[in-house]
Amino acid sequence: MGEEAPNGGADNDHCRHDSSTSWVLEMEKLVGTGSEKAAVVDEEQWMEQSIYRVPEWIKSMHRTEAYEPRMVALGPLHHGEPRLLPMEEHKRRATLHLVRRSGRPLRRLVDAVEQVAEDLRAAYGRDLGEQWRGDEKNKARFVEVMLTDGCFLLELIQMCDGRFDYLSHDPVFGTHGRVYVWPVVQSDMLVLENQLPLLLLKRLLAVLLDIPPVVELDRVINHMVLQFLGRKLEEDLLQDVPLGLHPLDIFHTSLVYAKGAHEARKPLHDCYKYEIMPTAIKIHEAGIKIRSSKTDNLLDIHFEHGVLSMPSLVVDDDTERTFFNLMAFERLHVSSGNVLTNYVIFLDNIIESAMDVEMLSSKGVLRNMLGCDKETAKLFNGTLSKGAVLGSSRQLHTVQWKVYRHCRRPWNKWRASLIRTYFRNPWAFISLVAAAILLTATIFQTVYTIVPFYKSKP
Repeated sequence: MGEEAPNGGADNDHCRHDSSTSWVLEMEKLVGTGSEKAAVVDEEQWMEQSIYRVPEWIKSMHRTEAYEPRMVALGPLHHGEPRLLPMEEHKRRATLHLVRRSGRPLRRLVDAVEQVAEDLRAAYGRDLGEQWRGDEKNKARFVEVMLTDGCFLLELIQMCDGRFDYLSHDPVFGTHGRVYVWPVVQSDMLVLENQLPLLLLKRLLAVLLDIPPVVELDRVINHMVLQFLGRKLEEDLLQDVPLGLHPLDIFHTSLVYAKGAHEARKPLHDCYKYEIMPTAIKIHEAGIKIRSSKTDNLLDIHFEHGVLSMPSLVVDDDTERTFFNLMAFERLHVSSGNVLTNYVIFLDNIIESAMDVEMLSSKGVLRNMLGCDKETAKLFNGTLSKGAVLGSSRQLHTVQWKVYRHCRRPWNKWRASLIRTYFRNPWAFISLVAAAILLTATIFQTVYTIVPFYKSKP
């Protein structure tokens, strides 16, 4: 027994050596010309993917359920989950209703989806499970799910244009559904893991309209999706924006897109790295006027001539969930930028307490539908900004630096205090003027009394 140990150890060493050698050989193959091809393949996959499973390290910082649909599964990532199964019947009904109304053969819709099936799969990247790949059965199942979900979503967004041929008491598409179901579906459409590529809707709509999938349909799809989600882009901007990747992407675009707003990626001057943005109350005390911008674009933040203008934001029960998913999209999708994340950090800087929320609400910058200023302050002062990283936004850094410098000048605080104390109330101003006149009269009277006395002296 004792003599076998050395041989066993040698065998183990030999196995480890063989394993190490095979790993080295495999890596050496990748280091060669083949690795360049692999790198190109990886890059193509990264560029094509736009729908992601949110990593656990992101979910652990927030509420996990914020990244999950509550009522309806759109796409394959949450398909078949028990709590979402009741909506499958209604999705199937919508598909049948759409096909009957259109008069188009179902086979044409299936063919349209199959033609872009690989592009649709690529949108989910490596997050798409093997049950949707491989053999023909899996591929057919993928096409079935995409077709059904696409028809369901297309039915919903078309109804915003006035099309209504369902029974009034339909639980999803009737009056009752508009009130109780649609808001939840709208919220689920903004969950990153619950997205459908808008390419799918474009192909389906082209068949229904019996036209080729021309680029003009991009604007139509973008408009319908945004309209259903309660957002819009100005007509001239809508013409410039390409087809959204999915509903969350075009919603994100509606928040951050503006002509000529894309910043040049230049190194920031050192002075921009260390500014400390004062809170809303301190900004007000320094005499800065806070106003809502003319647009709700998150890039529309400016500080000019003592006025800080910011876009108006409605804060409601879905704000936290929507912002979590928008920020996750910016974090995971390289080309999405970081405008919204920067905006959240900007709000985190100027909101420290309920008084800051009250100040911003009084200026029309926040419309607090939560009802509690303290809860809203907590939302922006910690919940949303947890784990967020400020990107190199030259515009925001410039605004913060200008505001910081303004607030540091003592004269600005003194002047603001003087205005608040004596010039806001007309009676206080009249009292100040009267006191000044009385003081002046007293000085003159004293002078006229003293001067003759000195003149009378020999």
